Amino acid sequence: MTKDLYIRFIRLPMLARILMIAILIIFFFGSIIHFIEPENFKTVFDGVWWAIITASTTGYGDSVPMTVPGKITGMILLFVGTGFLTSYFISLSAATVTKQNQLLEGKVRYNGKGHIIIIGWNERSREIIRTICETKQPIILIDASLESNPLSDNHVYFIRGRADKDETLVKAKIHDARRVIITSDQKLDEMHADMHTVLTLLAIKGLNPDIYCIAEIQTNEQANNARRAGADELIQTNTLTSAVILNSLFTEGHVNSLLDFLGELNGKHLSYIPAGNETIGKSFHEASTLLLKQNIILLGIKKGDDIAVNPADHITIEEDDFLLSITN
Repeated sequence: MTKDLYIRFIRLPMLARILMIAILIIFFFGSIIHFIEPENFKTVFDGVWWAIITASTTGYGDSVPMTVPGKITGMILLFVGTGFLTSYFISLSAATVTKQNQLLEGKVRYNGKGHIIIIGWNERSREIIRTICETKQPIILIDASLESNPLSDNHVYFIRGRADKDETLVKAKIHDARRVIITSDQKLDEMHADMHTVLTLLAIKGLNPDIYCIAEIQTNEQANNARRAGADELIQTNTLTSAVILNSLFTEGHVNSLLDFLGELNGKHLSYIPAGNETIGKSFHEASTLLLKQNIILLGIKKGDDIAVNPADHITIEEDDFLLSITN
């Protein structure tokens, strides 16, 4: 029985062991002084109070041993108890500093729920985080190249490690996350960056098949692999950039207007919504007027694979159509 208790005691964290020893010493000397000088320390509580004040070297002087045995007890307490109390507070301070450093260095597991995980540190992820921070949603940044949290002042939690490894994703609580955004690694060439994105998708979907994943892909060749790996939405940055550059050749100011439009979408949703009963059979103008009363801006209509932005007014919305719109 004694050996079993000793083994359990040894397995406790060092901070807990030092605290337990300090408490036992305080209680022991508090009881001893009560039995040595019952007239000065009428209860064990009075003795414990004196032992705490003496061991902490505060020395209020409200309770003082008067006999030689009592003074010898106090001297022994100073030699023994003060060392343990000092060790406890030093260990407590060291543990706090170590915990803080580990937190900044991305070594501590996240314990929250409903957070957004952003993989990769670059200018795109910085802007994404800046926008998401305005919504007060918890954010986890995963990156293997950073030495410490680059946005510790913005309440962004940092996990250092490769996002295609299970231990890193488990630290980021992938099972309880709301969604994942994977940015392309700019330190790699396009093909290898996309291959790394696909591996990351496989690791994420292997641990949490239901989580919504948005992935950035640079090459058309890897787009299908990313979809097969489980990407719910793909952002093909090279395709988008090429389209903007080509259109800017024929329309002056197109780039600035497009960037301004995208910037103003922060906090809003640009998406397709299925045609409802209130819009089926109506013209684009009639549907636009109707939806505007619901704070929905109608931009275009998708009929099968054909998309018409700001179509002619005579075009009628049918049952299987989707409406390109902006909603709050």
